[in-house]
Amino acid sequence: MTTRFITPSVGPLDAVVRVPGSKSVANRALVCAMLANGDSIVSGLPDGDDTAVIISVLSELGRCHQLNESAYVVSGNPVASLPGIVDARLAGTSSRFLTAVAALSESTTVIDGAEPLRARPMHDLHDALESLGVNIAPLGEPGHLPVSVSRGDCVGGHVSIRGDVSSQFISALMLIAPTLPQGLTILVEGDLVSRSYVEMTAHVMRSFGADVNISNHRIEVRAGGYVARDYTVEPDYSSAAFPIAALLMRGGRVRVCDLATSHMQGDAAMARIAEEMGAKVVVDGSDVVFERDAESPLLPLIKNMEDCSDLVPAVATVCAIASGVSTITGVGFIRKKESDRLGDLANELSKSGAHVQVDDDGLSIQGVNTLTPASFGTHHDHRLAMALALVSLAAGTAEIQDPQVVSKSWPRYFEDMASILG
Repeated sequence: MTTRFITPSVGPLDAVVRVPGSKSVANRALVCAMLANGDSIVSGLPDGDDTAVIISVLSELGRCHQLNESAYVVSGNPVASLPGIVDARLAGTSSRFLTAVAALSESTTVIDGAEPLRARPMHDLHDALESLGVNIAPLGEPGHLPVSVSRGDCVGGHVSIRGDVSSQFISALMLIAPTLPQGLTILVEGDLVSRSYVEMTAHVMRSFGADVNISNHRIEVRAGGYVARDYTVEPDYSSAAFPIAALLMRGGRVRVCDLATSHMQGDAAMARIAEEMGAKVVVDGSDVVFERDAESPLLPLIKNMEDCSDLVPAVATVCAIASGVSTITGVGFIRKKESDRLGDLANELSKSGAHVQVDDDGLSIQGVNTLTPASFGTHHDHRLAMALALVSLAAGTAEIQDPQVVSKSWPRYFEDMASILG
């Protein structure tokens, strides 16, 4: 196993960081372009694993070509077909979206992935597709990858699905809905977690001409397909959370390039969190500048983060050195992400002397004055790797095991963060 030693310079920060495009927006835009009539140009694409999986599938089908480092022409076709075998590797979002896309094809597609992805539950999506008439056949443990998928009798209509498991299941169903002859009405059972991601899905779909309406427990998508268009992916607020968290921990000034152009992501809550913890946030043209006096107290946080749960690893790391008790609630469901993002994060942070308690739906964190150097496991989780690297800002150094896991969303994380992490 490879490791990376992080040794930042001392003192307040003065850094400029450019983050990749949002993988969440990119994956949705690529699926819409894939299912549209005609050619779309999708630009601003990140180079992480999730996006690479969808690009790889399109390339294998001969339905995309690269214009430049972050832009592709995608040749859309609402009569979807995928390769016989799709290897989603560690890309959970892509595996779920492509499982739904495979349900549009008369031919059979096998969706598979690496062992950590095979361990992640897919029951609710598979059950929902089956209830619509899709042929779903497990090739291993039921409700997990690998799975065989073909259209069967699927024409759309109505489907029920739990809202408290993963919004990605709902988004996957939404994305294929405009191509179904009857459209699709999704009845959401119980509370809808990560609602902001469902709203994001609807926003991207509407950009490609889809008719989507969302109410409390009902999502209606009319038949009619997608219209090809040129689409630019906005910068990723989920990634921007890490330089912002660094600024909160060390003080000083951090400019995040073009972040003011990001409008649809629930993780934009990171700017409000920064203010609540004592930072000043200023929009400067298309950039956002974050400042905090290194001598002022880092305030504790009390926050329901149900709609911005991807921020939890970065925010919890900041809370570990805040002045008081912080509580993060509403995120019990993230125990089934790439890792157990509550238990694994708490255990790793505790190695550096942090006081983190795992609650039923979140974390309670008693801030400490200093953290100590430690060697951190990353549990196949890109966000844990990026967050735990920030411990070095308070501990002087940190060792990150399996650092290449950041390739899922930000392959150049350590290089792009060099002005902060050294």
